Amino acid sequence: MSAADSMRLALVGNPNCGKTALFNQLTGSRQKVANYSGVTVERKEGAFSAPSGRRYAILDLPGAYSFHAASLDEAVTRDVCRGFYPGEAAPDVVICVVDATNLRLHLRFALEVRELGKPMVLAVNMMDAAERRGVRVDLEALERELGVPVVPTVAVRRDGARELVARLDGMSATAQPPKQRMPDGAAEDAEALHAETRRLLALAVSMPRRTASIDDALDRWLLHPVFGLAALATVMFLIFQAVYAWATPLADAIDAATGALGGWTAGALPAGPVNSLLTDGIIAGLGGVIVFLPQILILFAFILALEESGYLPRAAFLLDRLMASAGLSGRSFIPLLSSFACAIPGIMATRSIQDPRDRLATIMVAPLMTCSARLPVYALLIGAFIPAQDVGWFNLQGLVLFALYMAGIFSALVVSWVMKKWRRDKSEHALMLELPSYRIPHPRDLLIGLWERAWIFLRRVGGIILALTVLLWFLASYPAPPEGAIGPAIDYSLAGRIGHAMTAVFAPLGFNWQICIALIPGMAAREVAVSSLATVYALSVTDDDAAIEALKPIISDGWSLATALSLLVWFIYAPQCISTLATIKRETGSWKQVAISAGYLFGLAYLAAFVTYQVAVALGAG
Repeated sequence: MSAADSMRLALVGNPNCGKTALFNQLTGSRQKVANYSGVTVERKEGAFSAPSGRRYAILDLPGAYSFHAASLDEAVTRDVCRGFYPGEAAPDVVICVVDATNLRLHLRFALEVRELGKPMVLAVNMMDAAERRGVRVDLEALERELGVPVVPTVAVRRDGARELVARLDGMSATAQPPKQRMPDGAAEDAEALHAETRRLLALAVSMPRRTASIDDALDRWLLHPVFGLAALATVMFLIFQAVYAWATPLADAIDAATGALGGWTAGALPAGPVNSLLTDGIIAGLGGVIVFLPQILILFAFILALEESGYLPRAAFLLDRLMASAGLSGRSFIPLLSSFACAIPGIMATRSIQDPRDRLATIMVAPLMTCSARLPVYALLIGAFIPAQDVGWFNLQGLVLFALYMAGIFSALVVSWVMKKWRRDKSEHALMLELPSYRIPHPRDLLIGLWERAWIFLRRVGGIILALTVLLWFLASYPAPPEGAIGPAIDYSLAGRIGHAMTAVFAPLGFNWQICIALIPGMAAREVAVSSLATVYALSVTDDDAAIEALKPIISDGWSLATALSLLVWFIYAPQCISTLATIKRETGSWKQVAISAGYLFGLAYLAAFVTYQVAVALGAG
């Protein structure tokens, strides 16, 4: 393929400008994800073809606010664009993506990109959102003043990048650099950049006064040091109330469906290993996890809505002082909030934290945020032991769930404070954040985000959880008990022997041998603990009807309240899944930090569960 038939592109832009959504739309599944050589910054490369047949290789560079790099992400973006990054070819064309609803902030970086002197295209993204807000962008004036091609895009629409591809297709492989440039040295002068940005806005952008006044009015309340914190606490509290109140009917329906499927399968097939594998292993195990999908999706729906609305950076600003006193910064808020979904993207999001000590502290406490994999365990135990009743206007089960999440957050602040005192760090770092305009989340975007997360969850159910469930069923079924043996067959299996051996260590926590077995596959994925318990208890009974009975009544009858409380506390601090530990290794480059993370979390989990169980027993809950 000749040079005229191919072109190398680089996508750049401020964080949250829709750059990655545009990359995904252009490349589809034709992309590779790796790390840049020598650093932990993610490298995403893809390819696509234009209608003319020309091939494009495209890099999705990390989000950056400026080429005056304040983080590792920004340094990589700057060096790749300039062609200075070792082993990385310079791009032929730089596509700078800006948010049409927030050009006041995004055009400044676009001016820095233009001053590189490379061929450039400005993609004005989120044009649909700008139109809904009454923002008018004169694209022709912007193109004339900048001296570069300017095209509108809507990254979340199927054909939202058509004009961008057409403009790229019309550029030659020897595209010319921008015609207009600032005077020499002006790009290094912040005041000159601001002045040029204001000039461009005056010529090309019309912003309704109502939009700005609404933002200011909301910020007066939501950024207030007292009312703002109260609003944030109220939002978080209502989220956890909704997780129970709204999800219960859907969860009950899924539970009834899996129970009926298990009963039908048990009656339709002859007794034997296949029947046991399907009913006691796969249906009991996977059904015990899928039943919590509604609660997980409701939690994600709120997080996505807060993210789309522009509220999250404001929450980070509100919490900056509190987090700074605990050895973190406001920038840690978004990685920690991401960890409520999963610790892995939360840990990866710490790359935007400039100070290496703040970044390490955030990585070490991110696993204490209650990830969605813990939610099935919490929901199971709360549903089994906490009455489904109201306390005033609030659901008691939702109150307990809120308390568990708060316990994780409080513990993270305490651990980071101890780390700060340990390293004797008295430095303070100013927090600088972009506060985007408020926007009403688009239902289509929320539905797409929920579908993606549901699909990820179901893939885990059909992948690692299914594999571990089948493996556990095998370990819990073989070897078969000898003739004349008394008691459940699982007592004679490999899993039974392992579980009974582990009780010597975990008996002070109130854990029986079934719980001990569930802890092992839970190291691979926490939600597997629920499917493991379902499988173990299905194989621990001799009555066919009891074998397919719901798990909640089984454990509510067989466990004490002290044991349930101990297990809940264990999962607040439980050592991380293998994938999270691998991510910590990749981000820190140190096995020592992996060992410290796993060690302190196991120690906290054991100590807290031990104290909880012993106190509960002393109070008569044993």
